[in-house]
Amino acid sequence: MREEMLKSILSDLNGSSADIEASAVISTDGLTIASLLAANMDEDRVGAMAAAMLSLGDRTAAELARGELEQVMIKGDNGYVLLIHAGHDAVLTVIARKEAKLGLVFLDAKRAAAGIAELL
Repeated sequence: MREEMLKSILSDLNGSSADIEASAVISTDGLTIASLLAANMDEDRVGAMAAAMLSLGDRTAAELARGELEQVMIKGDNGYVLLIHAGHDAVLTVIARKEAKLGLVFLDAKRAAAGIAELL
């Protein structure tokens, strides 16, 4: 039931913008809770990488006195990966195209993360 509700939030997020290619809710220890990933994406690898990046981001923000980590963004030649805390124990991972309008992606992702945090 909870997974279906989370998938519904992810579906709404992915449908909110053609720029969003995939998304997932991952526990802070790297386990995938719910996902709508492309067929060529390994759910376990995405989860492990997201957890590692989030952990590093948390430590970096703390060490450099930047306060509580809100998000981590990775930009590559082919697009973006955005990680946003969704409550204390989960992270929302959003994969977006390189042409993405980041302001809209951030807004939609933040809204989705808040909904996920409420469910968890």
